[in-house]
Amino acid sequence: MKHTGWRKPTLELLQAERFAEVGEQLTIPKTRAIVATKKVAAVIGLKSQDLLLLDTFGAVTQPQDWEQGRRPIVWASNHFLMEQTGFSLATLRRHVRRLCEVGVISMKDSPNGKRWGRRDADGVIVEAYGFDLAPMAARAEEFEALYEHLQAERSLCASLRNAITVTRRMIRAKIEKALGAGLRGPWPTLQETFKELLERLPARSERAGGLECYLDRIKTFLGAVERSFEKAFDWPAKTDETKVLVADGEIDNSTNMKPTSLESETHILTTNKPNTVTSNCFETKHAAGAVSKKSGTEILERSEDVDLDINWSTHTNTSSSDIDVQTLMASCPHFAGMARGSQGYMKDWNDVHRAAGVLRPMIGISEDAWNVANKVLGPARAAASIALILDKSSDGEVKSPGGYLRGLIEKAQNGELHLDRSLYGRLNGEAA
Repeated sequence: MKHTGWRKPTLELLQAERFAEVGEQLTIPKTRAIVATKKVAAVIGLKSQDLLLLDTFGAVTQPQDWEQGRRPIVWASNHFLMEQTGFSLATLRRHVRRLCEVGVISMKDSPNGKRWGRRDADGVIVEAYGFDLAPMAARAEEFEALYEHLQAERSLCASLRNAITVTRRMIRAKIEKALGAGLRGPWPTLQETFKELLERLPARSERAGGLECYLDRIKTFLGAVERSFEKAFDWPAKTDETKVLVADGEIDNSTNMKPTSLESETHILTTNKPNTVTSNCFETKHAAGAVSKKSGTEILERSEDVDLDINWSTHTNTSSSDIDVQTLMASCPHFAGMARGSQGYMKDWNDVHRAAGVLRPMIGISEDAWNVANKVLGPARAAASIALILDKSSDGEVKSPGGYLRGLIEKAQNGELHLDRSLYGRLNGEAA
């Protein structure tokens, strides 16, 4: 190439020449050198057109040019390179300069500034002047190590982003549940703070350090949300006053401890005759046969079999349940994905029950067991049980889904089943 004055000595060009001297002392296969360079191209400042020119250079070299003691020099003419790449002369010169400045090629100039070369009978370069690709051989190991670091960084970033997503979902589920149920606490303030956190969500290009800082912040906020959520259910100490039956035992019948969204008080019976007790808890919603005694007074929950042809609009009213469809989906992601994939969006408990009926054979739950679960637990809790068992089976926590379902049914018959605890435990990332 005729010297045009654009290749003024710079630190980058001098460094490229040093890389070429090191590369001459190595035997690095052409493919390895070029592939290593391409893998880190974006990081070291190369673009797609730079790589096109680099491929063109590599195509005219021969394997023996990359052996120790030799240099892979290309003396192709500008016309040939422009024809192969489709570049104009100015574009060609611009990309050549970038490759030199990045340090993946060097220039070996002839005394008269022209590119030329010749090989012997064995194809070995005897003398040549032009584009020297030896710097790529010198930097192959460096680029490979850099690529491994980039892969580890990408994997770490992906893991951090997943953790951020899970944490966000947990926060959203608890805030929406608390607001929907009218729980006491600073929920509007927490919701506003959450919105501010989401506005600062890291960009896709954010590095691991920034993601870790954001994850620490959002986990700290999750802790505050969980403490507020738990505080909303901190009941006062027991007294000798008349008690009412709830899933976790007897509590003081104090009106100010109920979520503000509940419309009716729990009915307290003072007769020995069986009657239905209204419950605000998911666990007691469809339970049968649970009995609480206090000074000769019995409080009985409904013991009749549940009719499967049920009016869902009244039987699964989420305003009187500690677990709604959204929370169930968040705490059982395996079930949620499979249910939506097979049945579409889960808008209510009817959809969840239908999806559970379709998916239960996949985990070995027989039709007879499914029918028994519906009768004893009720449709909503039966569906939630299938969701819980499916997720636990997917995570390797349950080896015998059928046996696990039988255990849930027995607990329900003994008044000891607390599905809400298990589901909220999974939502909090705890062992349920």
